[in-house]
Amino acid sequence: MDKWLYRSSVVLVVLGLLVSIYMTIYKATSNDSMCLGSGDCSAVNASRYSEVNGIPVAAIGVLGYVAILAVLYFETRNDFFKKNGTLLIFGMALTGFLFTVWLIYVEIALLRAICPFCVTSQVAMTIIFIIAVMRLIRQPQS
Repeated sequence: MDKWLYRSSVVLVVLGLLVSIYMTIYKATSNDSMCLGSGDCSAVNASRYSEVNGIPVAAIGVLGYVAILAVLYFETRNDFFKKNGTLLIFGMALTGFLFTVWLIYVEIALLRAICPFCVTSQVAMTIIFIIAVMRLIRQPQS
């Protein structure tokens, strides 16, 4: 296991998790003072795209980041995850990246509003996906 890629993944997942928790709190409280920067996060947060079947997108992000973090944690502690963790993380990161691409489209093309917190999470998930691909390619074949 490449420790640099592993550690980078952990840092980015924690960053994404913290941003998602912050945005989940923002969505739950509708506290516009939490919106920093351009104010576009208010527009994004209030849009119909900020929820999927009544579940805030940020809460889905929390679940996704927690799942990736759990696999990263167990990857060094459990035989199943040592063997399959890289592929599991790749699958979750791919799913997160595809969702991220959709959210970027929604912000730019449909809402014409850019939320700085959303962009932070989107960049983190994109880099997590790139690292997951690199880890998968570098994984020794057994």
